[in-house]
Formats: sequence, C-alpha cells, structure tokens
Amino acid sequence: MAKKTPATNMLDAAGIAYSLHTYDYDPNAERIGLQAAESLGVAGGSVVKTLMALVDGKPVCVMVPSDREVNMKKLAAAAGGKSAQMMKPADAERLSGYHVGGISPFGQKRAVPALMDRDAFALAEIFLNGGQRGLQIKLTPADAVSVLKASVAALT
Repeated sequence: MAKKTPATNMLDAAGIAYSLHTYDYDPNAERIGLQAAESLGVAGGSVVKTLMALVDGKPVCVMVPSDREVNMKKLAAAAGGKSAQMMKPADAERLSGYHVGGISPFGQKRAVPALMDRDAFALAEIFLNGGQRGLQIKLTPADAVSVLKASVAALT
C-alpha cells in the first residue's frame, strides 16, 4: 500500500502533523467506517467517515463519526441550502478522484465546501480516510478543519 496519496501530500504541504494507520479493508462490510474502527481497535466514533453529498445540487464533502448518520435537513441548513441528498457513488469517485471506501476529504481532485460534524470535536484525535481503502490518517479535528477550511455544525 502506498504511503503517499494526494491526501498525505496536502497535509504535508500544509505542515499538518498526522500519523498513518493501515487496516484490512472489507469491501463487504455493512458499515465501512465501523469496520475500520474495529480493525484498528478504536471506538467507532473516532473514525470519521467522508461522504460526498449534494446540497441544492451543489457538491459538498461531509465528515461525521462512523457510528452516526447524517441528518439531511441539518446538512442542508448548515450548507445554506434547502435540500440535501447523498451523491451517487460514481459521481463521488469522479469528483473526488478517489474510490468509494477510500474517499479522503484531503487532496480531492476538485475542492468542494467541507463540513464536519461538531461531535468529532469530542475527541482529541480522529481518523479520516487517507485516500486509499485500508488507510486512515490520525490527526486532531482542529487540524482537519483548518486545512480544509471546513465549517463545523451539528450534522447528525
């Protein structure tokens, strides 16, 4: 597995401290983020899943703890829109440049507005996808928000 991805390149360029963690990715897992947490031996909420969504038809990158589900009404409101829906997997892959199960909020092919659920800040450090299936990046929620210029809101 490559240890350099567009995600790690973005963090390196920004001078953000992080560590990489690999795990055995299970493409058949019912909830990939929770499977990652179990494989890493950490709480489900510490692995923050990256989702691609549309708010009023415009793409956004959404980060929420893996043990929670996005509330579409809250997402739409937080992004200043009226309605939200999940992006189709093929569209998410095309826009982000990553494969589903390996979509990182960092180093996406096309930068889109990012939003992080405020509950991610309950932990000192979180895990976010590193841009490959089976690769997680551990860093502080504040550093993730800073490098992504993300908004923080109640999304679950």
